[in-house]
Amino acid sequence: MFNTNYKIANKSVWQGRIDSEYDFDAFRWHQWVEFINLRKDNLIPFSGKLGFAFIGFCCDEGVRRNKGRTGASKGPRSIRKELANLPCRFSQEVKLFDAGNIYCENISLEECQALLSKAVEKILSLNLFPIVVGGGHEVAFGHYNGILNYLYKKNPAPTSISNSYTSSNFDSNSNLNLNSSTDPRLGIINFDAHFDLRPYPNGGTSGTMFKQIADICQNKGITYSYLPIGIQKHRNTVSLFKTADKLGVKYILAKDVIHNDNWSILEKLDDFIKLQDRIYITICTDVFSSAYAPGVSATQPLGLEPEKILKFLKYILKSNKVISFDIAEVSPRFDQDNTTSNLASALIFTVINTLSPQR
Repeated sequence: MFNTNYKIANKSVWQGRIDSEYDFDAFRWHQWVEFINLRKDNLIPFSGKLGFAFIGFCCDEGVRRNKGRTGASKGPRSIRKELANLPCRFSQEVKLFDAGNIYCENISLEECQALLSKAVEKILSLNLFPIVVGGGHEVAFGHYNGILNYLYKKNPAPTSISNSYTSSNFDSNSNLNLNSSTDPRLGIINFDAHFDLRPYPNGGTSGTMFKQIADICQNKGITYSYLPIGIQKHRNTVSLFKTADKLGVKYILAKDVIHNDNWSILEKLDDFIKLQDRIYITICTDVFSSAYAPGVSATQPLGLEPEKILKFLKYILKSNKVISFDIAEVSPRFDQDNTTSNLASALIFTVINTLSPQR
């Protein structure tokens, strides 16, 4: 199932300060994380209260194809180093697992995304909540397909999604084989400065994922539900706005997040959330101002403040519909004092603590 492009976690990354080896109140994440190997066929599904599994997507081939600044493939390691020293504010019923990394080395982007899809599906089948750490935002395509495959196997349909991606001239319609009478009603909420709805005649990139997903949904007769938050007018062409309108995408502009009151945004979130059975949250760190996230593939001098996003993130998580989460585009080579990796760790901290029972 997994080839050499999947590697188990490097335990040496999970190191940090130790205040106590016995008092859980003094524990940090590096003292609590456990390690799993997704290659093993005899893994037993998690039966505890709540378990999270980190999986790294060490890939920025989509960014390269998109003519962006590469470097996000190193993001998973950098983010893990920041996660290691976070305090365990959840109860001991909550478990953290590191499920390793997917590497885009000597394989195509499509093959790498297919491998991620299998990893996400397996993590979900183990009753764990996936937290995918990118990597370029092309992570979203493999991540979404992994969730979709899991949902169809959980609620069987005539066929499930095929992961037989081609290495060139990829066409999401012709390579996915889903003919179902059921609709998983899987909604996507994307915090991003970009729509990522560009056409893909020569294969997918970090700017095409949600158009690829839209084509899958249209071709297979399932609902396409996509809500991007933080869209910048100066980062998207008129054509992309027209594409969003054509696809029925209800987006929220960055300027509306900044200038409108929180209630108006929460109402739009409510309108979207109530139509979904499950929600997949993805964050592209270029949604934030470069003052908070300098280490990204495409910096945003007029981006959003993290505190705003945290409020909306918590609100979505409390819907009890979120099935998976990822964060993308952290590029350590452009970072300053690990600022962007630190921000990513704070967002992951928020996800885990919002979903977890507190002490």
